[in-house]
Amino acid sequence: MYLPPHFEQTDTDRIRDLIRTCPLGMLVAAGPQGLDANHLPFILDPDRGPHGTLLCHVARANPVWRELADSQAESLAVFQGPSAYVSPSLYETKRTTHEVVPTYNYAVVHAHGRIIVHDDPRWVAGVVGRLTRMFEQGRDAPWKMSDAPPAFLEERLSAIVGLEMPIARLQAKWKMSQNRNEADRRGVVAGLDASGRDGDRAVAAVMKAAEKASPAD
Repeated sequence: MYLPPHFEQTDTDRIRDLIRTCPLGMLVAAGPQGLDANHLPFILDPDRGPHGTLLCHVARANPVWRELADSQAESLAVFQGPSAYVSPSLYETKRTTHEVVPTYNYAVVHAHGRIIVHDDPRWVAGVVGRLTRMFEQGRDAPWKMSDAPPAFLEERLSAIVGLEMPIARLQAKWKMSQNRNEADRRGVVAGLDASGRDGDRAVAAVMKAAEKASPAD
């Protein structure tokens, strides 16, 4: 990933929060036909390894797990956070020099590591249980694995295989107008905050949090 220093995010808490908030990651791995991408919900276990460990599962019919079991190469898990188009009309500089162009603001995390395959029903059941609790929390009547008939649940669990990625390397990019002056950044925040799009307002919130954490120009 192209990562200019002013866009690099190094705050571990913010990086982990993005993975937890946007857990649907894209797992990119090299296979016999070239690069392969699978979109999977991940659990982040922050206490396992120096950078944490990612856990997920795939369908047994998906050939990726057999390919990963035979590979010593690293894979890449990509997590996309808030993103928004930034119009030049939001910049104060447009009213002075007009030397502005459109851009896109976004937050993204890249996690690198070698995949460990777990073709073990107990391991898989543990991951499914953790995923279920993570996504069901806060619901009025959260679904539990024990709600399903045991034979049915056993049959469904046998159709999936677990994946574990101890994170060897993390990269995070928060492209949030850090290369613009303070007046331009304020214009972007105001414009996106007033938008009717949830993604725009989410980017504005990230930018406002960054302004509070950093000294003004």
